[in-house]
Amino acid sequence: MTQKETYFKNILAAIGSTPLVKLNKVVPKNSATVLVKCEYMNPTGSVKDRMAFHIVNEAEKLGLLKPGGTIVENTSGNTGLGLAMTAAVKGYRCIFTMPDKMSTEKVNMLKSFGAEVVITPTDVPGDSPQHYVETAKRIAKETPNSFYVNQYHNKANIEAHEISTGAEIWQETGGAFDAFVTGAGTGGTLSGVGRYIKKHTDKIKIIGVDPIGSVHYDYFHTQKMVEPHVYKVEGIGEDILCDAMDFSVVDEFYQVNDAQCFSMARKLVREEGLFCGGSSGGNVHIAIEIAQKLGPGKTVITVLPDSATRYISKYLSDSWMIDNGFLSRSVGLGTAGDILKFKKQEVICTEVGQPVANAIELMKTSGISILPVVDDKNIPVGIIHEIDILRALTTKKIGAGTFVDDVMHKPQGLISLYAEVDDLYKIFEKDHAAIVVDQGKLKGIIREIDVIEFISKNNDK
Repeated sequence: MTQKETYFKNILAAIGSTPLVKLNKVVPKNSATVLVKCEYMNPTGSVKDRMAFHIVNEAEKLGLLKPGGTIVENTSGNTGLGLAMTAAVKGYRCIFTMPDKMSTEKVNMLKSFGAEVVITPTDVPGDSPQHYVETAKRIAKETPNSFYVNQYHNKANIEAHEISTGAEIWQETGGAFDAFVTGAGTGGTLSGVGRYIKKHTDKIKIIGVDPIGSVHYDYFHTQKMVEPHVYKVEGIGEDILCDAMDFSVVDEFYQVNDAQCFSMARKLVREEGLFCGGSSGGNVHIAIEIAQKLGPGKTVITVLPDSATRYISKYLSDSWMIDNGFLSRSVGLGTAGDILKFKKQEVICTEVGQPVANAIELMKTSGISILPVVDDKNIPVGIIHEIDILRALTTKKIGAGTFVDDVMHKPQGLISLYAEVDDLYKIFEKDHAAIVVDQGKLKGIIREIDVIEFISKNNDK
């Protein structure tokens, strides 16, 4: 607005300029200050309004989106709402694909803007024709005069947050903060804000948040893709690698589980009066963890990506929380870190470049069947099972000069020290051991028998 104007010309002009608010009740004493960027106060209720508006404008400038055209996109809901609002103002048709785990509120909100919604199954591989991304690509190809937004791989996604979200945070604080924390879905917010900050200073830590079951955390630490599995929290995490995720500006990734996300989100609504979604809870959970490590006199900033209006029938519903096991979630069972303390065993592993013969001897003398492989920084880069060596022996692939690098395969099931015991079950169901890491470094390995012994011992007390 100019000085003379007291109104916006349309709702799109109201995107951005969201408030930065201090958390008071949910942050423990002797912690750093935690500030939250209230992105749920954007017009459609999410941070995605920024990206949607920017991408549409750029597409128009490049001639990719023309009058009378159709916007097609795969969305978990929030990007679709930003696009649907933009399309309503600018006069475009919209078709969106969504996984079936998304809330009814999101689907109905999209339809209220006049958008068409195609629902696809959640638990399918990323390259499946039924996956919501692949479905959107097919619809875009089949629809004349259409523009496929492609938020996961569109560099304008990162650009939107660099020129708006990042710039705003810097202006609001003068750069006087110590860490920026946010979840990675497409990666646009984390990457864009991270790029802006890194252009100004290297002293501020950029920290990503990833739900257990997503691929970002494992890829950041190992540069290898792992098999994702389903989680409940929406708008955070991903089952594919995205070009809108710039790992080079991220200093660290932390994991959260569904219960941590939903529990903190409920606290934010009820104790801080912040009407935000489940991913906000995940961001704040990790921001508080960082704040406790940094201590008083420091400042941590995080993002509240979307509004709780999308989740009235989900995490804000006691019955939904009970039905999904979150209000009675294995309280007292402990964490992966607790199990490692219980085991009291030295971490047994081998390094890349070591002969397979050494690994065989180590497995024999230690009585183990699974052996992690680490690099010179103690970062897990592979894992060897007895069956891997057996197969190599029977096919005569192992000789005098064979190294562990030749028989290991990529590590699966990376988990943080703070993962709950029942977060390990999905890893075991896929016949993987849980590889416990902290700050990317190997801390131990947990098998089914370790959990059985841990729980049995606790039950005997």
